[in-house]
Amino acid sequence: MIHVTRKLIRRWLDSLLHVDDTPERTSAAFAVGVFFGFSPFLGLHTVLGLAFAFVLNLNRVATILGVYSNLPWIIAPYYTFATMGGAALLRTNFPPDFGNDLARLFELSILSHEFWGRLVELIRPLLWPFFVGSSIGAIVLAAIAYPVALAFITSRRRLKVMMHKTR
Repeated sequence: MIHVTRKLIRRWLDSLLHVDDTPERTSAAFAVGVFFGFSPFLGLHTVLGLAFAFVLNLNRVATILGVYSNLPWIIAPYYTFATMGGAALLRTNFPPDFGNDLARLFELSILSHEFWGRLVELIRPLLWPFFVGSSIGAIVLAAIAYPVALAFITSRRRLKVMMHKTR
């Protein structure tokens, strides 16, 4: 009885996660995850990635791996450079004395209303550059992720077949 239950659960999980997809579809799922992982939709990465994986019927595990490729120590530099790139494209100047205003902001308690009011005032002119820069960055990174993932998956599957034949 337990053997039958395990088999049913395994089959259900395999169909839910799409772990037996083709390398192209798995790579596409990873690229979709990378796109959302580096998109401007901070805080919604996982939800959006999984929603698209379900809608497009893609491998959910590969999508989540792509979403979480944007590691915590990468987030700040990535979004800083993406915003700078977006500002250059949109020809948006950073607010005068931005660095000093930002430093003075952190002299306040992050729990205070004044901190959050000044933060919104400080970053408001950078919202469009942030959105444009990180969207372009996400597209570029997803375009790079697809062929890299495809090469990795196909080589791993070839190796698995070769190992299976030698047994």
